[in-house]
Amino acid sequence: MRAIAAAEAIPVVPRRTTTASWRRFDAALYKDRNAVERFFSKIKHFRRIATRYDKLARNYLGFTNLVCALKWCK
Repeated sequence: MRAIAAAEAIPVVPRRTTTASWRRFDAALYKDRNAVERFFSKIKHFRRIATRYDKLARNYLGFTNLVCALKWCK
């Protein structure tokens, strides 16, 4: 926590309901962050991406682009 405070980072994730202390957070930034995290979770359902089977970065990037296009079309 001290390292985060020293870096003057802004809290993005809301506190848990069981936490005694209250802190402010940016709801719009949290919404964007949540969308990105959920997207990465969805593309990791493809085992080839999650385990990085491809040796070459261009092959990995190509398959990642294909999966992103498939998810975008849904």
